[in-house]
Amino acid sequence: MRILAMDSSSLVASVAVLEDDVLMAEYTMNYKKTHSQTLLPMIDEVVKMTELDLQTIDAIAISKGPGSFTGLRIGSATAKGLGLALDKPIVAVPTVDAMAYNLWGSADIIVPIMDARRNQVYTGIYTFEGKHMQVLREQCAIAIEELLADLNERGRKVIFLGDGVPVFKEKIEEGLTVPYEFAPAHMNRQRAGAVGALAELYYEKGMTETADVHKPDYLRLSQAERERQERQEQ
Repeated sequence: MRILAMDSSSLVASVAVLEDDVLMAEYTMNYKKTHSQTLLPMIDEVVKMTELDLQTIDAIAISKGPGSFTGLRIGSATAKGLGLALDKPIVAVPTVDAMAYNLWGSADIIVPIMDARRNQVYTGIYTFEGKHMQVLREQCAIAIEELLADLNERGRKVIFLGDGVPVFKEKIEEGLTVPYEFAPAHMNRQRAGAVGALAELYYEKGMTETADVHKPDYLRLSQAERERQERQEQ
């Protein structure tokens, strides 16, 4: 099985090629450039370096959201374009699930947090039972205080990761009563390798979609849509 995987849900841009259980290549950038500048050149570089014939891939994996509205649109458009051109299925992987998969095998509760603005985080709560990741709370957009209250009630050690950590670190330190840690640099951001690894499992279960029906999962309305809705309600 060969999968081309991408993640552009945040400032991070990441592309990977996986063949069966082997991560053949991964190219990740966490720098202030737009995904319209980085994603296609990164795909081209990875394809060239691995001498990959895109016609031989089985599927295209994409982080479907939540995350940056612009980043998700660029990633989905890229995946759709490739899927239509190559006639390949798309495996849409929840962003937060893939982030949690970075910490595969951890005995603790894993909590990715992405800064969703307005004192909210995109998050989910996960743990591993043997080789299998268990979703204790599906990815959602909630206030950081609600998340901390939930974690305190669970009474287990927590590992945080994601770009929400530096934003909400002080609130975590003040509000959390259970033991906690923050994931190190090589595990604390989105990685296409994790997207691809989960996509392999989804593909085997038949969890694919055609390129023409694929769309991002924003989880909530954009700022422009919220403002329009508020004007209509006045």
